[in-house]
Amino acid sequence: MATTTVSSVSLSLNDRITAGILALLIGSFLVFGAGLANSAVLHDTAHDVRHSYGFPCH
Repeated sequence: MATTTVSSVSLSLNDRITAGILALLIGSFLVFGAGLANSAVLHDTAHDVRHSYGFPCH
C-alpha cells in the first residue's frame, strides 16, 4: 500500500510579494524581451546555446 505525504509551506506576506514581483519581472522579460526581439537575434541565440550544450545543429 502506497502512502502519500503532503507538506505545506507557509510563506510570509513579504515572501509572497517578493515572489510575485520576481514572476512579474520574468514574465515581462519573456513577453517584451523575447516576444518583440528580432527573429534573427533569437535564432542566433538559440544556435549559440545549442553549441554551448554540445548539440550539433547542422
